[in-house]
Amino acid sequence: MASHPHKVRTLDVRPIMADGEHPFELIMKTVAGLKDGQDLLLITPFLPSPLIERLQSDGFSVRPERRADGSWQTQFTRE
Repeated sequence: MASHPHKVRTLDVRPIMADGEHPFELIMKTVAGLKDGQDLLLITPFLPSPLIERLQSDGFSVRPERRADGSWQTQFTRE
């Protein structure tokens, strides 16, 4: 079976966090709104370890990467 490239929805929560807000609800709403075959690329100022554990337990595979500016981008793919 051929694999099809996933579409990616990007969410950069760095500005929200810089304002002192917690983006968890927004992230979970975004995850809930993903369409079939759509991945989430989350950009954060640090590695979002608790979120990674939560979404892995919900059936997502996770690929975190450190960016050149020191922030993190984590791709979440529904299995």
